[in-house]
Amino acid sequence: MKYPAVDAFDIELNPCFADSRRLMGKNRFVGSTAAVLTARGPGALDRESCQRWLQMAESLCRELGWDDCQPLVCGAERVLPCPPDRLYTATEINEFAWEAAAGASKATCQSVQPFERIHRFHDDAEARAYFAALDAAEHEPVIAALRKEAISRNLPVFADDDDISIGAGACSITYSIKCLPSPADVPWTQLRTIPIAMVTGSNGKTTTTRLIAAMLEASSQAFAGHVGISSTEGVAIGGEWVTRGDYAGPGGARLVLRDKRVAAAVLETARGGILRRGLAVDRADVAVVTNISADHFGEYGVESLDDLADVKMALARTLHRDGTLVLNADDPLLLARAVNQTCKVALFSLNDDLEVLKAHRDKGGATCGVREGAMWLSQGGSRHSLGNIAEMPLTVAGAASYNVANLAAASLAAAALGVPPALIAEVLMHFGEARGDNPGRLDRWTLQDVNVLIDYAHNPDGLARLLAVGRTLIANNGRLLLLLGQAGNRDNAAIAELAAAAAAAKPDRVVIKELPTMLRGRQPGEVSALLDAGLRAAGYSSAAIAFEVDEVNAVRRLLDEARAGDVVVLPVHQSKAREAASALLDEMERAGWCAGQSLPR
Repeated sequence: MKYPAVDAFDIELNPCFADSRRLMGKNRFVGSTAAVLTARGPGALDRESCQRWLQMAESLCRELGWDDCQPLVCGAERVLPCPPDRLYTATEINEFAWEAAAGASKATCQSVQPFERIHRFHDDAEARAYFAALDAAEHEPVIAALRKEAISRNLPVFADDDDISIGAGACSITYSIKCLPSPADVPWTQLRTIPIAMVTGSNGKTTTTRLIAAMLEASSQAFAGHVGISSTEGVAIGGEWVTRGDYAGPGGARLVLRDKRVAAAVLETARGGILRRGLAVDRADVAVVTNISADHFGEYGVESLDDLADVKMALARTLHRDGTLVLNADDPLLLARAVNQTCKVALFSLNDDLEVLKAHRDKGGATCGVREGAMWLSQGGSRHSLGNIAEMPLTVAGAASYNVANLAAASLAAAALGVPPALIAEVLMHFGEARGDNPGRLDRWTLQDVNVLIDYAHNPDGLARLLAVGRTLIANNGRLLLLLGQAGNRDNAAIAELAAAAAAAKPDRVVIKELPTMLRGRQPGEVSALLDAGLRAAGYSSAAIAFEVDEVNAVRRLLDEARAGDVVVLPVHQSKAREAASALLDEMERAGWCAGQSLPR
């Protein structure tokens, strides 16, 4: 049977759901695969409609023998857990059940523009016969048998539409879905898992991922050159790029975990991948959640910070009983979720004397924090000084407090993976000395009389922290110059909030850039106009604001306008633009460029 493309549908039909997707791994809602749709329209939150959907979905699941699959409602989300080889069937059942439930809603019937149904059957019997046939056609007994045997041997399984892998990294094997062996033909004794760490949060994910990888690389010959990472920058193994681009989702994780060169994996895990496809990993050793801040509201049922925290905390579902969950104790949302965890919990803070850290240590828990200017790691009842934070390159002499938090989070994760404290301290004292250690994240060029910072800074909290660091670097009567832009998949309020965060730092000059590859449904100039309006609402005049349609030209314009003592803050979001900007700054550094001189071409 040829399965329909259920993740996309003809929006001209005006369906009763905003999107419908397959979660191919553990996720925000459940620790299994599931079909999820986001209801829309006047009946989306209607209690009677939700109850009708539940009854219909439960009835169809029972008929198919999915007895362990309990549908649930989470706001506008309709979640239908299902066997991993029945995702297409579950997606169609989910849509059909909600169409039937929403169609009977009084609120829907009174809607000005009625919804149209995608799944049309003459009667209930025809619908049930269709789903029974779809279920039978989709079921793959060989895949089910392979999964069962792998789970019984505590081996990870990574599957997508084309391939299935058993084991991880150097100890894995991958088969095409079209050519699967029987369980008896799999070389089970050659397959094992590898150390796996996952990193998520609103800010600091990429830096923390790179730090953990560096600590693992330094810890043993077995890991040196064989640590794989996936991130928003791409996939790399032993520091060498395999592919560039945003690979902080399940696709990037699978690329790392299927590579035979990989002896350990550190996987940046972004919100979007969790919401759209679920987690690729079923079993991890360490999960880090750096922080929670407002971003991406209004997408896939995420309407609040609590929703966002629940999404990030999905990583905890992957941890085995001896795994470690690393959480930011300075973040109230994460601290509240530290209780009632079945795994070990490790807490980090900018204050090692925080009462909650003291209490956690008293109970035998691991912590990492700052006391009297030094970072302290506590583990297994022992305390270790990791050095003075002002001497750690990533902290910019202690000014970058958010990187202090990233260092603490990475230290706990590495310690949980068995890296000795002395090696952790050594990495902290050297990581960031070379610009290639953490490209695109607080990259700093100290030119003759101008300081330049490049960072990703993609949300208000990240931008505010970056600008705070920039202000500490201003010399004499220098100014703060800022490049400002945003992707189009934030709502108007979020874009206004970014402009407000920029204005609060009082930059003397702002160049607003267009991001033509990141419009994401917006019209050219639309985001720039919103940012301009936000700055003007904060009192900025047209004389302090300029516009550029090209990100690299915007960078050049700010550098060209720089004066002695200035700090130029460049949140650069497109990878090609960042490479071009970095190359330009490298050339300026080599040439001994001073403010007022012409820029290299």
